[in-house]
Amino acid sequence: MLAFTSDRPQRAHASRGKWTALILALVVNLLFVGVLVFSVSWQNRRPEAVTAELYAPPPPPTPKARVEPQPAPPKVEPQPEPRPVPKPPVVERPDPREAEIALKAKRDAERRQQEEAERERREREQLRKEAEEKKGEERRQAELRQRQAQQLEAMRAQAERETRIRAQAERESQMRAQAERESQMRAQAERESQLRAQADQEARARAAQAAAGAARSKAQLDWIDKIRSRIRGYINLPPDIPGNPEAVFDVVQLPTGEIIDVKLRKSSGVRAYDDAVQRAILKASPLPRAVPADLFQRSLELRFRPLDQ
Repeated sequence: MLAFTSDRPQRAHASRGKWTALILALVVNLLFVGVLVFSVSWQNRRPEAVTAELYAPPPPPTPKARVEPQPAPPKVEPQPEPRPVPKPPVVERPDPREAEIALKAKRDAERRQQEEAERERREREQLRKEAEEKKGEERRQAELRQRQAQQLEAMRAQAERETRIRAQAERESQMRAQAERESQMRAQAERESQLRAQADQEARARAAQAAAGAARSKAQLDWIDKIRSRIRGYINLPPDIPGNPEAVFDVVQLPTGEIIDVKLRKSSGVRAYDDAVQRAILKASPLPRAVPADLFQRSLELRFRPLDQ
């Protein structure tokens, strides 16, 4: 036999079932008493009273031929009224409808009791199932906790192994890093030495290039000055030039110094001076050649001022 623990839901179910059964029993009893009272009052009605009146019979007629004196009739005393004959007591017979109603009420009460008993049985069965499910859930929770504890223990052991492995790997990594740092420091020192040597070499090269560039620039300026000096020899300055205006020309030449094109880029503001300079450029062709030849420039920008003669 299963033993059920008494808790709050069970007390609620039991109290609810008791109150339901009590209310149903009260309703059935009240219905049964009402049916009995109605049947008794319907059968025991008071009988209606029956009254009867009695009359004395008239005297017989006398013959007319002979009239004889009659004695005085005796005084008739009034007879008492007859008592009503009591009716036999009415024997109450049970009404089949009342019996049927009572039987139906009894069957309904039994059916309700059976339903209540069946409901209580289902509730007990449900409570039993819930108790079994609760026990099964507790077993599963216990097994789950045990598995979790085992997993935690395995994880702790794994973590310890991994910690030892990481520590070993870290020591080895530190040793390798130390060796790499030393190697890098040696390589860095070598690179710095090479960079210093390369920087010194580049500095010397830049100095040489700067010197060569300066020499080239000077040679190029000397070549352009020769060209401008040649052109100035052909300029016929117009009179009354105000100030010292500048005229800028673009000159295109061949490697042989022959001029193929002259364009005025910037006017001096004096048209006669601009034309005089342009005619002088054309007359100066061929221009002096560049020395060395790699100084040659096909296009030249030449600036002229009247007071630079």
